[in-house]
Amino acid sequence: MKSKIQKLTSSSVGVVEIFAEIDELMNGLYPAELNVLLPAIEVDRDNVGFYGIYLEDNLAACGAVIFNQDSDGPYGELKRIYVKPNFRGLGLSKAILSHLLAVVTERGLNKVMLETGAQQHEAIALYRHFGFYERESYGTYQPDPESVFMQLYVADKLTEI
Repeated sequence: MKSKIQKLTSSSVGVVEIFAEIDELMNGLYPAELNVLLPAIEVDRDNVGFYGIYLEDNLAACGAVIFNQDSDGPYGELKRIYVKPNFRGLGLSKAILSHLLAVVTERGLNKVMLETGAQQHEAIALYRHFGFYERESYGTYQPDPESVFMQLYVADKLTEI
């Protein structure tokens, strides 16, 4: 199934619905106070790249990268990577993640970090497949047994390909 990744905004068709679906899933798995969910309106900020794939006129998958800075320098933080259940198994999560990593390198950055839930086994496996490894909490995140923090230096991954 041929798909094209598109840059999205908070007003793109299907964004409100897919964010509501993600929020419902995350709030069903984890206490609300542990969920650090990127609000839809924030995808329009200059330091955020938000992308999606439409299939059958539906927003089937999405993902965002927030460009941040810490004491070690600039990095991209991945957020809202999600594929709707009826579109899973088509390689969309790999396509979105590959695209986000390309966006990070196009910005001249190397380090990518993310936080995901400990119950997100398929997501963790996907990230490991791409070369991400576990790390300590970062930024404003606090250590929590329900969270898994991961990191990748994209240049290291590119030299392995």
